[in-house]
Amino acid sequence: MEIWTKIQAYLMQRQKLVLLVVVENKGSSPGRQGFKMIVTETGKRFGSIGGGATEHILTKRAEEMLENNISKPELHEQVHRTDEDMHKSGMICSGENKVILYPLNYETHHDNINEIVGHAIIKKEITVKISTTEFRSKAGAIIKGQYEYKNGIYKEVVGYKHIVCIVGGGHVGLALSKQMKMLGYYVKIFDNRPELDTLAANKDANEKHIVKYNEIEKYIPEGENIYVVIASFSHTHDKNILKKLINKNVAYLGMMGSKNKVKQIFDDLKSNGISEEQLKNVSAPIGVTIKSETPPEIAVSIAAEIIDIKNKKKYTQKIFIDKLK
Repeated sequence: MEIWTKIQAYLMQRQKLVLLVVVENKGSSPGRQGFKMIVTETGKRFGSIGGGATEHILTKRAEEMLENNISKPELHEQVHRTDEDMHKSGMICSGENKVILYPLNYETHHDNINEIVGHAIIKKEITVKISTTEFRSKAGAIIKGQYEYKNGIYKEVVGYKHIVCIVGGGHVGLALSKQMKMLGYYVKIFDNRPELDTLAANKDANEKHIVKYNEIEKYIPEGENIYVVIASFSHTHDKNILKKLINKNVAYLGMMGSKNKVKQIFDDLKSNGISEEQLKNVSAPIGVTIKSETPPEIAVSIAAEIIDIKNKKKYTQKIFIDKLK
């Protein structure tokens, strides 16, 4: 969002600028899909496409485009391997990037930029479409997910949210809300205790809901941008919540608890018709193994696992047997 408001401000000053967007990345590379920066005709820079040699080379090219009044967008491919001849970047991290350099000016582009910023302000999604021949915006999400690059056309949904749904508003829920907000996630927290002190103290959650746990499935959305954490205050609640949510189509479903507790819950659910295949989609005990003990440490462990799932861009099944050994 911030980069679009910066672009809007510079265009309102009638400054020309170049928008640099990583439209595709493969392997280990400094810039990920969606990374952006701008270079203005007065030499200002904002944002990053990953740093290093690639950013240095392409920002210099952006400056040249502005100095020479080049208005035609360019697609640059950077290959970070020493055995590459044509598109060698000078880096050795062995990945690849494609970056579009798109010159913007007030007369041609301010309407699109105003529309993008306007939708973001009212928290509505809008899709930006960029290629070497066009820069357009269209209200709503017209792609699945946040980014897409096909046939030379890059699309991004501005206003797309990665949403963490935390079922349990206790100390772990409080710490995890803070951690996930810091990482840029939209946080929803659910509990069945209206007088809970830690829920009242939670200033980081975007939404707080008092619900009946036996109706929890009504409140949890589905989608590849949804990450669900079960961390209620009792074994029975966790089991019942998991049973309600296990068939949800979400990117991540994790449950907090010791190995013994998880095994007992899984055994109980299997005896009530839940299959082992269904349970393979549950990360439990939740989080990466860092011997976490305090709520903030547990929050870091859970956040790390969610980040791993998000950045892989697909749900990697967590085979519970591995975690119960």
